[in-house]
Amino acid sequence: MNGELGQANRPGAGCRRALALLLALQVAACAGDQTGAVLTPAAIKVPAEAPRTTGRERPSDDADHAKLVASFGGEYRSPTVHRLLTDVTNRLVKASDRPDEAFAVTLLDSPVVNAFALPSGRLYVTRGLLALATDTSEVAAVLAHEIAHVTLRHANARSEMALRSQLVSRVVADVLNDPVTGAQLESQSKVTLARFSREQELEADTIGVRTLAKAGYDPFGASRFLTSLSRTMALGAGAGAPGEPDMLATHPATAERVVLVTQAARRIGAPGLGADERARYMAAIDGLSYGDNPGEGVVRGKRFIHQSLGIAFEVPDGFAIENTRNAVLGTTRDGRSRLLFDQVESNSGRSLEDMLKATWNDAIEPGSIQNRMIGGRAAVTALSRGKDWTFRLAAIREGDATYRMIMAAKGSTDPEPAFRRWIESLSSVPPEEARSLKPLHLEVVTAAQGDTVESFARRMVVTDRASERFLVLNGMERGASVRPGQSYKLVVE
Repeated sequence: MNGELGQANRPGAGCRRALALLLALQVAACAGDQTGAVLTPAAIKVPAEAPRTTGRERPSDDADHAKLVASFGGEYRSPTVHRLLTDVTNRLVKASDRPDEAFAVTLLDSPVVNAFALPSGRLYVTRGLLALATDTSEVAAVLAHEIAHVTLRHANARSEMALRSQLVSRVVADVLNDPVTGAQLESQSKVTLARFSREQELEADTIGVRTLAKAGYDPFGASRFLTSLSRTMALGAGAGAPGEPDMLATHPATAERVVLVTQAARRIGAPGLGADERARYMAAIDGLSYGDNPGEGVVRGKRFIHQSLGIAFEVPDGFAIENTRNAVLGTTRDGRSRLLFDQVESNSGRSLEDMLKATWNDAIEPGSIQNRMIGGRAAVTALSRGKDWTFRLAAIREGDATYRMIMAAKGSTDPEPAFRRWIESLSSVPPEEARSLKPLHLEVVTAAQGDTVESFARRMVVTDRASERFLVLNGMERGASVRPGQSYKLVVE
């Protein structure tokens, strides 16, 4: 969670955004069909010593490039990884349907699993995606998919269809004076555009696998990566949490994509035909930063600590939490309880009660609003009942900042006991604890005789399902054993 306020955190953004975060939990762009990140325009000054993107400079999209980089934590500095991505990209472009086009690749300092492309040929990969991949062919599969989007001119086609749909709806509503039909046409166009985008994703998957194989990489790298993506999504969201897209989603379900890319790879040949370059890949990502930047808040088990804001809290038992750009989100494994923590824009002339009401558009239970002190901090709490969920809300003032804490429970059950424990855990971060926070990173180790999944999991700096996370991080199936002499990734301080 950034210390600076984003648009989504400001009073008036309201219940819809909070519900979207609480009840749908977030994440989904292209390669990771799990990142629907909203890009917030921001100015950025890239250090002169930072790694440059490769390929031809494109002045026309420099502004978009800067906004994207700023929205995803800036550029991540790793010459070894950047060199690998550049080599892979150049190799794929030569094998693509448009080998004469120039592409640029940028490594982003974000823990989110994501990759995307601009129509001009700028490619973006996050360090979170690199941490999940287990060999070069898997990353090459992601890049091949993004290159296919560019060479197939998918973004241009979507924009043209969207503009045409808007024009037809406007003509019917304004010129023909039929706003009802205009609204119906607009709704239909959204469904059509979503279906069109989904078809583009499947087309990019198919072309990407073909390019992958033509470049000499293992064509089954695409299915392996998408399988790992699906597993890590399930591991993060918890059983029962909404994970697959609805009918308007622009990306097909991950399971559908796995079937498609596996079929495409089988048409090319049997597994083992192409190179995976696992050894080179593991050597390149050894030491790669993992997870959140402490300056923007970190999760350590049940505890969230924000070094820059100087605050911390602990969630109740059973919750797994995730730090996103604009909020901290949490859910239980069954998905029946959710929580959200974010910062709202303070206004010295406004009471906490008014601020809470202004940032929550649903009805608040009459008589439920209470002004109180929590750990020496001024606070106001309230109860809100929706159709399917019951919410407990709090606005708490800490110094010059105001924080919002929301807990939701499925049905009519009041989450007040767990909510009270949570809000009362909010505290200031002692300076010594703030100084002790270190970013996590990947350590690549070679398995020796006697090493097991469990022994490696015990070395991981995670407290939640360490064995499962080790397996997913290393692309291993449940029940698999480590092999002496093989390299594996661990998450360490």
